[in-house]
Amino acid sequence: MSRIGKIPVNVPSGVKVSFTDSVMTVEGPKGKLAQSYHPVISFEAGEGTITVSRANEEKQTRAFHGLYRNLLNNMVIGVSSGFTKSLVVTGVGYRAEVQGKLLVMNLGYSTEIYVGIPDDLTVTADAGGKVTIGGINKQRVGEFAAQVRKLRLPEPYKGKGIRYEDEQIRRKVGKSGVK
Repeated sequence: MSRIGKIPVNVPSGVKVSFTDSVMTVEGPKGKLAQSYHPVISFEAGEGTITVSRANEEKQTRAFHGLYRNLLNNMVIGVSSGFTKSLVVTGVGYRAEVQGKLLVMNLGYSTEIYVGIPDDLTVTADAGGKVTIGGINKQRVGEFAAQVRKLRLPEPYKGKGIRYEDEQIRRKVGKSGVK
């Protein structure tokens, strides 16, 4: 039995989950998410929990078991409380600000970089160089954060660039003058 797949998914009050035509739909106070699933996986709703089970013991089916349990759990968390990723812009003259549906970043290049913010995400930037990306879809939040981070990866000598808030950059020692 899958260790992840056998854990029941807790459904808080105010969240509605339905399974029709191989599509799981989760509705909550923050929005609505839908995800298709393979028919070898079945879902059983209980008192505030949903249990995921599988039809057979094939390797691919066992993989689907844990996958769809986690996808459902992430959807429930997303529509009830949401997900956020925080990025820190570090460097002299490096800054980020939000102008309407654009994230405007000055990252030491000759021109400013304009990044369009997707409709389903919210982005805030403060003066301290912290950019916070939020939304109900965990995959979309992480993907957009990775795209923004890729604009100027953190470098190991001075630590300049864009990094995740909880990320530790391995610093290197620069050249030393040999006499």
